[in-house]
Amino acid sequence: MAEFTLPANAVVRKNGRQYAASDTASRVRTFKIYRYDPSDGENPRLDHYEVDLDQCGPMILDALIKIKNELDPTLSFRRSCREGICGSCSMNINGRNELACTSAIDQYSGDIEVYPLPHMSVVRDLVTDLSNFYRQYAAIEPWLKSSSKAPERERLQSKKERAELEGLEECILCACCSTSCPSYWWNPDKYLGPAALLTAWRWLADSRDDATKERLNYLSDSFKLYRCHTIMNCTQTCPKGLNPAKAIAEIKKKVATSNL
Repeated sequence: MAEFTLPANAVVRKNGRQYAASDTASRVRTFKIYRYDPSDGENPRLDHYEVDLDQCGPMILDALIKIKNELDPTLSFRRSCREGICGSCSMNINGRNELACTSAIDQYSGDIEVYPLPHMSVVRDLVTDLSNFYRQYAAIEPWLKSSSKAPERERLQSKKERAELEGLEECILCACCSTSCPSYWWNPDKYLGPAALLTAWRWLADSRDDATKERLNYLSDSFKLYRCHTIMNCTQTCPKGLNPAKAIAEIKKKVATSNL
């Protein structure tokens, strides 16, 4: 029988510190938030925070900011735009990767559990290390490559050509899709992941780009591209409603029909 040993600090202590709401609070929700500080050598824990929703904004991010400002200033998380544009506040909320700024508290029932993005190294609390994710994004060279002479103004496209990019250029690099993918969990050093591949197809589909063969040669690899098994988690969890799985399928089809 196979035996597996969990890595150090893998077990999360479910009953962490308790932070109660005031006695006058009438509409209270409990947030169970993942806490981890690698410098103290202790296991991660779930701290419980009671939040008075009558004194809080409607979104999960509002609750996190209220907790940090009024209950526990040691809580760490990323956030910036609060409008679903920057992708900074991506995290796992009740088992699903979401943007905290666009996730309404009322859409969840009962206690709300907040974890960092899954299968990522945790810097502290809800902050994960995205260095590898950004390296993979850079690896697909996400910029226009053209061998033609630069025009005096812009490189024009027809309306039909521009329509090919709809649903591709809206990615905000929140990493919700890649960190929901089991193939990415097991092979993050080799598989590029849904976010990078979605962007790769964005440039392959661009009529102004001349580097199709070069891009396909780079992607045509048993791990970089074909580690995708069309599980569809990426598409189901994308907070912008994009379809990385379809983009990956289009790359595979392009590789199969191209003379590389």
